[in-house]
Amino acid sequence: MTNNKQQATILAIDQGTSSTRAILFSETLEVLAIQQKKLQLYYPHKGWVEQNPETIWQDTLEVCKQVLADKVATVAAIGITNQRETTILWERNTGKPIYPAIVWQDRRTAIDCERLKTAGNEAMVTARTGLLFDPYFSATKLAWLLDNVADARARAERGELAFGTVDSYLLWQLTGGKVHATDVTNAARTLLFNIVEQKWDAELLALFNIPDAVLPIVLDNAAEFGKTDTSLFGREIQIGGMAGDQHAALIGQRCFRPGMVKSTYGTGCFALMNIGATFRASQHRLLTTPAYRLNGRTTYAIEGSIFIAGAAIQWLRDALGFFQEAAASEALALSVPDNNEVYFIPAFIGLGAPHWRPDARGIISGLSGETTKAHIVRAALEAQAYQTLDLMTAIEADGQHQADVIRIDGGLTANQFMCQFLADMLNKPIEVPQTTEATALGAAILAGLTAGVFASLEATERYWQRDKIYSPIMPKAERERLYTGWKTALQSLISI
Repeated sequence: MTNNKQQATILAIDQGTSSTRAILFSETLEVLAIQQKKLQLYYPHKGWVEQNPETIWQDTLEVCKQVLADKVATVAAIGITNQRETTILWERNTGKPIYPAIVWQDRRTAIDCERLKTAGNEAMVTARTGLLFDPYFSATKLAWLLDNVADARARAERGELAFGTVDSYLLWQLTGGKVHATDVTNAARTLLFNIVEQKWDAELLALFNIPDAVLPIVLDNAAEFGKTDTSLFGREIQIGGMAGDQHAALIGQRCFRPGMVKSTYGTGCFALMNIGATFRASQHRLLTTPAYRLNGRTTYAIEGSIFIAGAAIQWLRDALGFFQEAAASEALALSVPDNNEVYFIPAFIGLGAPHWRPDARGIISGLSGETTKAHIVRAALEAQAYQTLDLMTAIEADGQHQADVIRIDGGLTANQFMCQFLADMLNKPIEVPQTTEATALGAAILAGLTAGVFASLEATERYWQRDKIYSPIMPKAERERLYTGWKTALQSLISI
């Protein structure tokens, strides 16, 4: 740590589905520097989604070095936040992955999940993990690797292989292979970690046929995870914080009290409500998950997961060529007075919460002779609000709190049409913070706690500032009419 506390900085690594970023924060959580590199997804078969783990690591190292430049001496700690559930299996002696990373979006194990569900195992799994059977989570991905990569299972049982989500893999690489660990929020997304007893669960490991020799140790979100290898940055730097991206965003949005909600609009949309210190299983097919664990004490959240949000706008841009820049979607949406009864359900990789239909696929309904691409773009943006309303109705029932306001972040928050429509459909104020890098902020806060930059989570609340607020203005009758149209389109998809 630098001797001059006023110059202390925190480096946040934000490794997401579509890009890898490094952001340098001041001790008052202002962004000092940022570097980003796009990350490619591969689709080798229908429903399969993969990435190159070695590219993830090299991109991470590159953006970190770029953002640090001559500032290495000021860094008090590093925080890591990451795309969750993405599964990597690598050799302990070389650090080399034995197969591409299987991304959270991957659907190849849908049949395995259905088989486990049909066998009557889901109630037990939900009671221990807060999750449901879905190929979204890591356990069936890991089992697939062990069963389909040559010698993988035998090598794993001999202790030659290490499993991890992206956070764990990056930690291994940053520490030169010295540390194989993860944090409680990432462990909780594997279907193997008991979030009530806070441990890897032997019965769950047996259910998925996973040898415990591959597992990382599980630490609090703010902890001494290890130090970077000197060869990387010229000095050792403490890695002091780690959390899955949505949990990190909850922290970055300072949702520290029960009933507070954040919703992130990136590749997908993920809404989390802080529900306090007591585990409570969802009654509406949502997920219960650790929000964070500090000093051994766990705070829980209810989560709703939408798999496709901003990715739908990217699809309109890249696959259909509707516009050259995603920002142009707002002007197109506003160029027509309404959606002309067009509804876009972007279930490209299935429906997430609260429906959990991995077999569903996207539809655009209500097409007519007067439909234009502007109507379709508007419908794609409106879908984010409809999907969020589906979630919030269930989240508020499960969380036993009514959210007074929703704090949002992610790339789509730049789209003012989407934000206003979200406020209108939820009939709640929507707050956008001045610093929308909520996931990286959360990682920085956790690392700062370990380094002593911050005395507590609550001490960082003073650095959260609102940039914009969107208040609902839509008449109730119009809101109900639009939402009825959405539910009709959704029902037609589910019944196919």
